[in-house]
Amino acid sequence: MAVRWGICSAGKISHDFIVALKTLPPEDHKVVAIAARELKRSQEYAKHHGIPKAYGSYEELAKDPDVDVVYVGSVHTQHHALTILFLRAKKNVLCEKPMAMNASEVCDMVQVARENDVFLMEGFWTRFFPVSEQIRTVLCQKALGDLKVLRAQLGFRMDNIPRLVEKKLGGGVILDLGCYLIQFASMVFGPDKPQSIVASGFLRDSGVDETVSIILNYSGNRQAVLNCTMVIDLSGDALIGGTEGTIKIPNHMNSPTVMFLKGNQWEWPLPPSPEPLYFEHDIGLRYEAEHVRQCLLKGLKESPIMPLHESEIIATISDEARKQVGVLYEQDCMGKTNRSEETAK
Repeated sequence: MAVRWGICSAGKISHDFIVALKTLPPEDHKVVAIAARELKRSQEYAKHHGIPKAYGSYEELAKDPDVDVVYVGSVHTQHHALTILFLRAKKNVLCEKPMAMNASEVCDMVQVARENDVFLMEGFWTRFFPVSEQIRTVLCQKALGDLKVLRAQLGFRMDNIPRLVEKKLGGGVILDLGCYLIQFASMVFGPDKPQSIVASGFLRDSGVDETVSIILNYSGNRQAVLNCTMVIDLSGDALIGGTEGTIKIPNHMNSPTVMFLKGNQWEWPLPPSPEPLYFEHDIGLRYEAEHVRQCLLKGLKESPIMPLHESEIIATISDEARKQVGVLYEQDCMGKTNRSEETAK
């Protein structure tokens, strides 16, 4: 029986997620409903993608008895409130990264998921690419010896996009791209908080971060050096170095399809897309969708590959990096009581 998806938000990433689902067997995945703030928008998506039901409010989607799991693809300032809306309606949720604006919001979401005994996972699609699976296998086998160094960079020219440069929309490169780098370090070195976090960067006039470098120092003299920017395009390469060899990702470290292990090349090309995508490699969203299906079939409430505790750690590291660079959002100033009241509306 197919997992029945509800789509929250009719934006670009939701379009690409729906297209990615089309590359999976229809007997395994089916989109049954979509919701947006404007009914016309959701109706357009429903017509284009052949989705049976379109809603003009997220509350209607939350009440739909035919939805097994909701994909939250809204702007990330809305992730906290919308995810909690669905969790309280007993819906399983795959929430696009970053899960929330800060660690406090992530902890709220995790608590509500556990109180309602439903599945919740942060949508770090990177974790589920075959290359990432191969990296974890290699590291588990100790093929690189003792890990010592991780270097990764990610940059796209996006300083003309409102959601990246406006603080009220959660703009800033750490939350948009830096989180990919932080989760990568967490996957490689383990989901424990680093012994020290050092961040430096530049802010735009709007008060959001545009270029940032982060150094994470872990126990055992292990170090991650991470660079992200929204003002130029970077190759997105990454290197994992151990005492007995290296893994190199030549490009697209957030959606990897090629890696070099001790000089040998491994490649896992993406399947062709059935229709145009807004973002390169987004057909790879199929991997996380299938992982969610497998978790639900097993009755799991969180992913063993992207567990909730790790989402909390990643958010905590992001918070500290933003603090050092000098980025503060209104969500950082909200007390827990006010936040709970807001999500209850």
